[in-house]
Amino acid sequence: MMNWYRHNWYNVGMVLFILLAYYLALWGHNQLSEIQVILTLSWMAMLVHQFEEYAYPGGFPSIFNIVLLGNHGNDFNRYPTNANLVMINNVFLCYTFYIIAIIFPDCIWYGLIQVLQACLQVTNHGVTSYKLRRWYNPGFGSIFLLNIPVMIYYIWYIESHNLVTSTDYVIGIIGGFASLCVLWVIPIMLLKDRNSPYPYREDRIWGYAADRVKEIKNPQ
Repeated sequence: MMNWYRHNWYNVGMVLFILLAYYLALWGHNQLSEIQVILTLSWMAMLVHQFEEYAYPGGFPSIFNIVLLGNHGNDFNRYPTNANLVMINNVFLCYTFYIIAIIFPDCIWYGLIQVLQACLQVTNHGVTSYKLRRWYNPGFGSIFLLNIPVMIYYIWYIESHNLVTSTDYVIGIIGGFASLCVLWVIPIMLLKDRNSPYPYREDRIWGYAADRVKEIKNPQ
């Protein structure tokens, strides 16, 4: 069961997205505060972001390992990232990170960290696009169409209701960058393993711009 989930967590995430959408539409908008609704939408945007990276159009495992991190060896399917590592940071760490903000909506500074975190990923996705020589790479669409609009609305809401202080912004911005390290950089540094028994499945590692990624891996 765990092995199945290890290679399908992003599909399960889209099922969760649908369930959350129904919940917000039918009950959540009455049961949750408006800030909690916004932060739930932020989490839902991240679920779409993950699906875009790993399922459709997918291909982020090969793009990340080969193009961004420069592994042109034969172990690119498990190093630096592997199927187990990305499950741990995208589900167990990331879900917890987002849910905490929803549970404690009055911690405005933490809400700022939450909504900023995904938007700050535009930096590594921008570098990836530059190296890939493509204007797009998996994850870009959801950042601009979902994560950034939700962030803007959250900031507008806390500003218009006088809920935020300059200290909240300082902590939020610093925390946003720190969250990139806690959720993504540090787990990769700690869990990368050239001999990992959890390689990506062959039918899951390739996706968007597969021919271009293979060309980068094996230049003529």
